[in-house]
Amino acid sequence: MLKPPRLTDTTLRDGSHAMRHQFTRQQVRSVVEALDRAGVPVLEVTHGDGLAGSSIQYGFSRTSEMDLIEEARNAVTRSRIAALLLPGIGTRKELKEAGARGIQVVRIATQCTEADISQQHFGMAKDMGLEAIGFLMMSHMRPPEFLAEQALLMESYGADCVYVVDSAGALLPDGAAARVRALKQALKIQVGFHAHNNLGLGIGNTLAAVEAGADQVDGCLRGLGAGAGNAATELIAAALDKLGLNPGVDVFALLNAAEFVVAPFMPFQPIPDRDSIAIGYAGVYSTFLLHAKRLGKQYDVDPLEILVELGRRKAVAGQEDWILDVTLELAKQKQTSTQEAIPS
Repeated sequence: MLKPPRLTDTTLRDGSHAMRHQFTRQQVRSVVEALDRAGVPVLEVTHGDGLAGSSIQYGFSRTSEMDLIEEARNAVTRSRIAALLLPGIGTRKELKEAGARGIQVVRIATQCTEADISQQHFGMAKDMGLEAIGFLMMSHMRPPEFLAEQALLMESYGADCVYVVDSAGALLPDGAAARVRALKQALKIQVGFHAHNNLGLGIGNTLAAVEAGADQVDGCLRGLGAGAGNAATELIAAALDKLGLNPGVDVFALLNAAEFVVAPFMPFQPIPDRDSIAIGYAGVYSTFLLHAKRLGKQYDVDPLEILVELGRRKAVAGQEDWILDVTLELAKQKQTSTQEAIPS
């Protein structure tokens, strides 16, 4: 028998990508207070690329993420505050400070092939008394059985839950369900699912994951997130409620939070448009989209071509420098083709 999954809202982390990391203290407080009133149990607050993500490579934050974490913790009455950490970007130093500023949950994210780099981070998180959750990013790139092996490593390091993360929004419902099912069969701990909407399947994949036994799922208010955005928190809540699986949240309060708190400050509404669909189709990281658009405009190269070529090369997070390399190569090819087409 299915159980209501725990809902985590990541508007203030994954949504940071769409906001170009420009969240203010007041925006964070308003969102946190609305989600707290609605009964969402876990709220993630960090730079889009996790602790220490504010950088020339990933984009500088307007406000220190540590200040935003502290603002969020001071604003809640019952929700727990989480942060994301990508080993290699965030370090033990940032994790320690985030703990001092008030996080109670840390989500430790690696590429789905690199769970072994997370051992010391899980160990530190457990020593700090934090709930520790593993994130296997770009999970579409490997079959279910492989992901289960990686998840077992995270479980052995002390993870309380491991997520199947569809970073590129590339999974179809049967693929999402198969991966969750494989982890459920292999692990003794909980299993989660994090969806992106690049193929328009954020909600469908989330529900397929729940039907496969997912214990935790993620959403962002109004779908605010990287690429075509995430599964919308308010839509997840409404769908789960209709399925008799409401995890204890106020659906109408979430609708109000999405419409009246988040929508007014959103720079745009993430949708599966031409470029973001290409992300899901090509299977590349959602945060590549804004870089591809910017560089494509600068060098007169179609962003779709950039994304598809990055997918062919199996680029993953941390390889953002490839975007410029690919763009320059495509621009050179375009210039050469144009010159060859000119009659002598």
